[in-house]
Amino acid sequence: MTDASTYQKNIVTRYMADTSKFKEGEVVAPVIFIDSNSVPGSFYAEYVFYRKASDGSPPEHSHDDSDEILMFFGSDLEHPHDLCGEIELWIAGEKYMLTESAMIFVPKGVKHCPVYCRRCDRPIIMVSTTPGQYYSRDGIE
Repeated sequence: MTDASTYQKNIVTRYMADTSKFKEGEVVAPVIFIDSNSVPGSFYAEYVFYRKASDGSPPEHSHDDSDEILMFFGSDLEHPHDLCGEIELWIAGEKYMLTESAMIFVPKGVKHCPVYCRRCDRPIIMVSTTPGQYYSRDGIE
């Protein structure tokens, strides 16, 4: 039997990456982030939520080392497919407007962003993940 503390180091309960890109508690609230920097061997995943409409965004970028999945979920438990707002997402120079909970597969090398929360009636949960161990963007520090 495994000791309960054996995998304690693999449990992340806080956002451990640099949060300077966020106006924490204002528009986008970082919740949890994991990659191999915080847990060696882990792949990248993060969870943030939009509290209100946004005018800032990560710049257009791509990931040359891995695919990415972007996920947006509404927070109305009675209507889980309702996004509770509107997300504007750009992929390969094309604009997409999301009004329903969605998962988006972005192949490696495909430019994506900006992403804006255009309307936010209730918090919108955003989750992103890649099979890569580190979160990297081409040309982005």
